[in-house]
Amino acid sequence: METSVKITLIIVAAIILVPLIIYGLINSSQGNTITTQGQAQIKAMPDIVKVYFNADTQAKTAQEAKDKNAEIVDLAITNLVKAGFERAEIVTENFNVYPEYSYNYDKQEITGYRATHSLKVEFSTSKVDKIGEAIDAGVNAGAGISYINFELSREKENQYKAEALKFAGEDARNKAEAMASGLGKKISGIKSISDSSFNYYPWRVYGVEDTMGNVAEAKQAATSIQPGNQEVNAQVSVVFKIR
Repeated sequence: METSVKITLIIVAAIILVPLIIYGLINSSQGNTITTQGQAQIKAMPDIVKVYFNADTQAKTAQEAKDKNAEIVDLAITNLVKAGFERAEIVTENFNVYPEYSYNYDKQEITGYRATHSLKVEFSTSKVDKIGEAIDAGVNAGAGISYINFELSREKENQYKAEALKFAGEDARNKAEAMASGLGKKISGIKSISDSSFNYYPWRVYGVEDTMGNVAEAKQAATSIQPGNQEVNAQVSVVFKIR
């Protein structure tokens, strides 16, 4: 057989065989895996309290609105420090100054300026009895209460997240082993794993919409509730190899 014919046959054979080999590998890979979703739900105890304030001022000029706002915020911070809170526990969340308009047909005019400043004080739940003092410190300075939360610190959130993901992984493996056993197979390894979700939501004990900004009711709501265990959820997706 001529060399050119042999080469042609080899090329044709390769064209036919290579796709078949690739298909066989893919099919084999897909046929030797089990995919499961693992879920876990654990209880977490909030370790910090956050009280959120909002200072809102209006004036004819932007500078005047800003200055009036700064007076409220500075006094709120001073009051909080006097009440025994550390300066590091008091944090600015947001600050804005923007114009306000009036509309007359197709004409738009600036009527003044508004300044808003969101401030929060956060402290350990071991000092939960100081919520009332925090509320008084802000309100007596002219700030309003936005909401009050029991939350997890970053350290605690990471701790609970690791724990929840661990249990979710165990749940995924238990499911895979049960499925494999039913098929007469065994788990031989892990092909891939991904963190599908981790859910944690702060526990709001007061929001301005709850009492229309009534300070007495806010203090009663916040001080009458003690932090309790909150749910932390995690989910993972795992592809297991089986044999």
